[in-house]
Amino acid sequence: MKTVRTISFLVFFSYIKCQTLQRSLLDAAMQHTNSQNYLEENLRAVTSIMVAQFLQKLTYEKVQTIVKELLDLAEKCKSLKPHESPSECCHQLMTTFLEHICNNQVLADRHVFSDCCNTNNSARHKCFLSYKKDVAGYSDIFQISNPEQICEIDKENPVPVKEKYIYETSRKHPFLYGPTILTMSACYETAVQSCCREENKTECFQIKLEPIRKYIREISLRHHHLCEIGIKFNHKVAKAVELVLLTKKQPRANFSEIAKLAMDIKNLHQICCEGNAVACVLGRSQLMNYTCSKQATLSSKITPCCELPEPFRGECIIISENDEPDPSSLPLSRFTEDQFVCKQFTDKQDDFLQEFLYEYSRRHPELAVPVILRVDTVYQNLLGKCCKLENPLECYSHGEEMFQRVVRESHEHVKNQCDLHEKLGDSNFHDRLIVLYTKKAPQLSAQELVIFTKNMAAAATKCCPLNDEQQFACMENSAKLILGALCRRHEAEPINAGVGHCCDDSYAFRKPCFDDLQVDATYISPHLSCDQVVNLNEDLCRAQEEELQTEKQKLLSNLVKQEPYAAEMQFQSVIVDFAHLVEMCCQAEKSEICLQEEGSKLIKKCQSLLGG
Repeated sequence: MKTVRTISFLVFFSYIKCQTLQRSLLDAAMQHTNSQNYLEENLRAVTSIMVAQFLQKLTYEKVQTIVKELLDLAEKCKSLKPHESPSECCHQLMTTFLEHICNNQVLADRHVFSDCCNTNNSARHKCFLSYKKDVAGYSDIFQISNPEQICEIDKENPVPVKEKYIYETSRKHPFLYGPTILTMSACYETAVQSCCREENKTECFQIKLEPIRKYIREISLRHHHLCEIGIKFNHKVAKAVELVLLTKKQPRANFSEIAKLAMDIKNLHQICCEGNAVACVLGRSQLMNYTCSKQATLSSKITPCCELPEPFRGECIIISENDEPDPSSLPLSRFTEDQFVCKQFTDKQDDFLQEFLYEYSRRHPELAVPVILRVDTVYQNLLGKCCKLENPLECYSHGEEMFQRVVRESHEHVKNQCDLHEKLGDSNFHDRLIVLYTKKAPQLSAQELVIFTKNMAAAATKCCPLNDEQQFACMENSAKLILGALCRRHEAEPINAGVGHCCDDSYAFRKPCFDDLQVDATYISPHLSCDQVVNLNEDLCRAQEEELQTEKQKLLSNLVKQEPYAAEMQFQSVIVDFAHLVEMCCQAEKSEICLQEEGSKLIKKCQSLLGG
């Protein structure tokens, strides 16, 4: 049986895009059996994920102490019936955990939770969630560059490498869902055990661990983004996102099945986003069992995944490729040419609009989720207007043209960005983004603006070389995550009214809103002299290339803040001179004197730009 399963997995994995990660899943899965006691066997690990994600600064040992005290309660959750909600079962576990923190004054004070502890249960939970910080500067002890150290931990440390990995990953990625951490920890453990037997450990780790690290970084961003959608927008938006994603993955499934699954997944996201890892693992397991029981009607692509044991089954389904569209789909014209559209829209608006979203999504698997949601929003607004008229059909019969216009305009904007990226090159394109977004959000620090635009520039570097269709989807999908992070920054500390409007008004039109955002005319920059703006410290000569680039771009951002309406060429002139000065003086025998003498010329040029 094991041999047959192995062959079927390998045949399947050879057709998957994410082959390296699927290989990791397969390697780990073959060392695990399909156990009915999966949660019971991993209850301590799952509970430790929850604790470490809330108490990110706690040591491994202290996390385990708290876990031990919570295990009795967690035990009650493990025997969940298929029809029971994991949120009901595990609510008491979360309440007890938060009470434990609040009853320990030292623990509460050390983690700045005192204000949370002074509120009631519901508000307390939200308060604790607000303190979670992504990648909060923790060092990664599992760096690929230290294979010998990893193997020593695995061989000599009494704490198994898998448990330590779960702890480190949980505190570094507090919004990453528990089932994913469990799955990747098993893949990590299998890879370490394999590589530590190899002569060339570094090469082995590079091949086997990098796909795991890359997947965790990317899926953690997506999980955090999904949590933001659920919190910021109403449940209809969250369900719409899931419905589109599901339809693109399983376009042959019927509407009622997709709608039910979309609601179940939305509810699961809410549970996972609340930080209750035990409920999240239970919910994921229930959902994947149901999905696999319906695989004949959902998708042929998930069959090999359903043969995998927990927890690998879920991750395999998530990263499996989309099924082929159903060629027998009904024409979309029934939503724009049928005379009974307004009756359906009026009688059952939510159901009707969901069905339109489903039908449009299965016909356009090439489009990114935000673009499809823009079309959906345009259609909803169109019917809202047309169905009040005497001849609504004449009005909404132009719907198809409007849908095409929405897609075309979104596509053209991406194409213009990629054309500019090709013309300017990576570095100059990044500089252009810094100028644009410093004008849009000058309240952000220069450092924040450099990092934010660096992510946007990296997206262009990754997406723009792709073919036209893939380029469009890639840029849109990248933008939704990057702008999502900016909006979370705004939520924590408001930036300005324009940014707030783009973040809060419409999830579907968030990117076009930011694209159209102009100079924040309300911003008055604190006056900075050129001596303060230009950093000519001798430390520049000891900086790495990336640090020099950051200093140059921070200078650019600070100049734009001072003179947002100046011509871009004037900024670039100062930046080019700065880079040339650093290169020349750092090669000079007396670099400090050179920086002072030549720097004075740059200061004068800067002063002429700033009018000082």
